[in-house]
Amino acid sequence: MAAKRKARVQGNWYRVDLHLHTPGSSDYQEHDVTYIDILHKAESRGLDIIAFTDHNTIAGYAGMWQEIEGLAYLQRLGRAEPDELRRLSEYRRLLDKILVLPGFEFTATFGFHVLGIFSPQTPIRQLEHLLLTLHVPPEALDKGNSEVGASSDVLTAYQVIDENGGICIAAHVNSAHGVAMRGFDFGGQTKIAFTQDRHLHALEATDLGRRVRGSTQRFFDGTKAEYPRQMRIVQGSDAHRLNALPDKTGKQTSANLGVGDRVTEVLLPERSFEALHELFLGSDFSRSRPYTAKAVEVDYIQAARDEGPSLIQSFHETMSGHGGRLYNVIADVCAFANTNGGTIYVGISPDKKKEPTGIENPQEAIDLLQQEISTTMTPNPDVDIDVQESQAKTIIRIQVPSGAERPYAINGNKIYVRDGTETTLAVRDEIVNLVRQGLNMSQERLSERPTPVQTQTPAEITLAAPSSELTLEPATNGGSYSPSGEADGQHEIGPPRAGVEIVEVEQKGKAKHYTLRDLRNGNVVKNVTRSSARRLWHYALTQAESNPVRLDKVQWMGEIGLWRRYRKGGETRYDLVQREDGKMRTYYGVTENGIHGPWQAFLEPEGEVNGDVN
Repeated sequence: MAAKRKARVQGNWYRVDLHLHTPGSSDYQEHDVTYIDILHKAESRGLDIIAFTDHNTIAGYAGMWQEIEGLAYLQRLGRAEPDELRRLSEYRRLLDKILVLPGFEFTATFGFHVLGIFSPQTPIRQLEHLLLTLHVPPEALDKGNSEVGASSDVLTAYQVIDENGGICIAAHVNSAHGVAMRGFDFGGQTKIAFTQDRHLHALEATDLGRRVRGSTQRFFDGTKAEYPRQMRIVQGSDAHRLNALPDKTGKQTSANLGVGDRVTEVLLPERSFEALHELFLGSDFSRSRPYTAKAVEVDYIQAARDEGPSLIQSFHETMSGHGGRLYNVIADVCAFANTNGGTIYVGISPDKKKEPTGIENPQEAIDLLQQEISTTMTPNPDVDIDVQESQAKTIIRIQVPSGAERPYAINGNKIYVRDGTETTLAVRDEIVNLVRQGLNMSQERLSERPTPVQTQTPAEITLAAPSSELTLEPATNGGSYSPSGEADGQHEIGPPRAGVEIVEVEQKGKAKHYTLRDLRNGNVVKNVTRSSARRLWHYALTQAESNPVRLDKVQWMGEIGLWRRYRKGGETRYDLVQREDGKMRTYYGVTENGIHGPWQAFLEPEGEVNGDVN
């Protein structure tokens, strides 16, 4: 499929709160609140779109419309009292100003919460039928309880909501009853499926906007091998009352927020469910952002440049044909398609201190890019190309999805992959892995969706008590999450999830041939020499030969230790060691996002920049 030009979205930023409860939920905290009270509060908070998402029921949304229809019926009969006419008029005014969407917060197996949000054109009976399909008992449809017994599993909920035209959001993933909460002894594949499933459109988090280490947004940014799909992160109030209820110290807590206390802004061409649904199905993450009362215009390209080149983004000042600059851009397209997907910005340097150069004739540049991609790449990746602005300069943005027809090649024989911040030619073993991945993806497309994972029965698991917000961290061996600072048993510590490990070395003639393990994905690459090694591999081989680990100089913490900390391209990297079954393993060039669990004891403090150690 040829690269396609995507027009820049023309529209407005709308404030949305897609997680609101009403008295239709049995745990609503203010039982004298009416539906029109909620609309008034939404209006006062400047909300444009809201969703009523009561627990396992549509009763709240249905109750509001039953009231409106009753008032309209009395008006038609000429029997409405003055206060009833005023109430009907006020409803009409508010509903003209605020788009109210029907939805529910479904409680899946093991107590996980999933939001389903639908078009206002969806009949109430159809939504109730969906809940029945998800095994919500008929007698529970009007009760609004958060517990409904043996309901359907998370993956089935995602599929049912998506295939019936809804927006599917995993609710408050980083706190109680979220699919990424702690307290569940699931295997890694189950955790990955719960947050990466193709029917899931977004994750709702309580820490949106916080790019600190361990935040939800940072964890699911697409840079981790186990979680390669970048997820849209949104926030909602999960309000069970009109106004926030402060704790004993006077602070506002997540447990008792009011309407509009946590809001997401979305860029839409119009205020409609269809436009909102289109946004959630898309991959333009610059079109949603956390809203605060002090919100300022965000330059998303500069924000991306502040994060720097990574596994999923790159920057090019120019794409002129001189010096291979255009080829470098196309090579990045190929590499992203063969890896986790990503975004390429053309017309701006990766150096965040330099002013953007911009693209003088963007349409001509886009035509050239489309031509080069369609004529040089096999197969053609389904990329989107559009025009953005940063600091009053025109920037071309190329969004490349993770490819399903791997391997992608340039001119039929040059296969590139993304390795950290670099685009490099794939070596033999990587090409073999890409072919296997492509075959597996083809088989998955032809086969039916696998049976949802159910590793334990509800009786075998006790829900963790509601807790304060949790931060997410990379998984240990089992792929489970843990709150910041929580240490696992030493015997359970897996290797870091970034960097490279030297597995074997063999002398062949005058050269040493190494076998290396890529810690991001576990791929093993054989017959690497210093002359053929790419940058990180070359660093590892050089260190192993010229600066071998001295055990007495390692900063040990039990069976794991820090050998070296250094700066590379503005990023702190770590050489780590681990004693295992009488042997010592060394992990070179580990980046921050590959450090998990007990390894975090060696992390450089946030915001602190040190020189090399050792």
